[in-house]
Order: sequence, then C-alpha cells, then structure tokens
Amino acid sequence: METITLPLLSQGKVRNVYEVDAEMLLFVASDRVSAYDVILNSTMPGKGTILTELSCFWFKTLADVVPNHLITADVDVMPACVQPFAAYLRGRAMLVKRLTILPVEAIVRGYITGSAWSAYAKTGAFCGAPLGDAPLLESQKLPRPLFTPSTKAAIGDHDENISVAQLAEQIGADRAAEIERVALALYERAAEHAAARGILIADTKFEFGVDADGRLVLADEVLTPDSSRFWDAATYEVGKSQQSFDKQYVRDYLTSIGFDKKTPVTLPEQVIAKTMEKYSDAVRRLTSPPAASSP
Repeated sequence: METITLPLLSQGKVRNVYEVDAEMLLFVASDRVSAYDVILNSTMPGKGTILTELSCFWFKTLADVVPNHLITADVDVMPACVQPFAAYLRGRAMLVKRLTILPVEAIVRGYITGSAWSAYAKTGAFCGAPLGDAPLLESQKLPRPLFTPSTKAAIGDHDENISVAQLAEQIGADRAAEIERVALALYERAAEHAAARGILIADTKFEFGVDADGRLVLADEVLTPDSSRFWDAATYEVGKSQQSFDKQYVRDYLTSIGFDKKTPVTLPEQVIAKTMEKYSDAVRRLTSPPAASSP
C-alpha cells in the first residue's frame, strides 16, 4: 500500500482512515484480507476497488432509508491535500463526513448460518433472539429477519454477540431501537434488490455514526462481500452450506488446514483467484439490471 502522508487516524482490518480536516475523513480500502478477525499475510489485488465500488452503489441505492457519510468517491474533486496520492487512491477511496462512530456491529440475519447456526444447533437458540417454534435446518430462511448486534473488537480480538437489551444498556434504549429499525429496513430493501438479481443476502453487518446534530448516519462499508454472506439463489438448498459470493471460500480453506484463528497465514494463489472471481461476480450482478423473468 502506498504511503499516504495525511494523518492516519485508524487502521482497520481492511481500511485505513485519514484525517482531511475537522469535518472530513478519507476512507481507503486496501487489498488486505482478514478472516476470523485476523489479518492474513496475503493480499488480493483489486479487492479494495471492488469493496469501494459496491459500497458507493449501496450508499446511493439506500440513501432514502437513512443518511450516509459518503461525500464523494471521485478523487479528482477531493481536496488538494489528497491529490498527491490520486493515482493510488483512484477507485479505492471515499471522502466521508466525520462522525462519532457507535461501538456496535449492527448485524441482520435473514437465514440461519455461520455462528448463528452453530449456536442454534447446540442450544436451540441464538443470542436470546426469537427463532420461531418450528425446528430450523442449516441455511433455512428465518421467519423474519433478525437484528443480532455485536461489539466492535480491536484488531486481533473477536467481536462478541450481545442481546438487544445489552445494546440498549450501552448506548441507550432509544438509539438502540433506532439502529434496529434502520438496520432491518436496510437489509429488507437490499435483500429485495439482490433477490431480483439471483443473489440471496444471508446476513450482513452495518455500522453507524452520529453527526453533530445527533442524527443517525450509515457509515463504513455497506453490503460488500467482506461484510455480508451472498448466496447464489440458483443453487440454494436448505439443510446444507451454500455456494457463496463472499470470503466463505477463504474461511473454508482456513478450516481445512486447521487454522487457529490467531496466527496469520499465507493463502494459496488459487484461493486468492477464486475468491476474487466470486467478489467480481457479486459486484457485477448486484449493480446490473434485474434478471429477466422466466416466461
């Protein structure tokens, strides 16, 4: 990653955040790869541009649901202090509004999979969330989308699932209720959009901030393969794991080698290539017109 001499405020698993001025930040999506909250030794060339393209698409598509932090992704109209790095930043940077970020991952689940399925298979419940009376199978669509928040962990630590009641204790009942309502509305709108293009959004996570006027604002990345599970509707089948357009291919490889979820490893080139193929396919399908209906 090119050295950017703007003040670095934070470095996440994938994104670096730089200060532009008192009101604006620069979000830069790198090609780093993370899994199970661990930054791996490999990069995926072009990954940062895919994540940025898709986030910008969703910010525009969902703008009527909730305000978002995006000012522009056009490097040519960004402030003069950004221009020395324009060649590297083009396609992978967003100029955004400065917010007070809330300490929560707003996860919405439409299908039971991942950690939710693991917990449900063992206990018949997940994080205190109502899952209906009828028994569920792996990858089954839930009776209704569920909001299951988690903490935001520092790099190297793991996010922890919390109940809605615990979230209310942390940030206040009114704000917690607002986040739940907005996150569910975003998911439902996005899921409808994706389904018309042959993709099922199994689950996703949103991040929110608060602006100077106290308004809730959608922030960070939105509905990317890094923050979501995208399934192919054509091959979807209840009762088993699904073909994904996300980094599940990376997770499956790590599982196959007994990854300890602590120590960074290097991915084989074929895993990198296959994952990028899936990311690219997801972006192409999600940003295209709806698939034609069958006669």
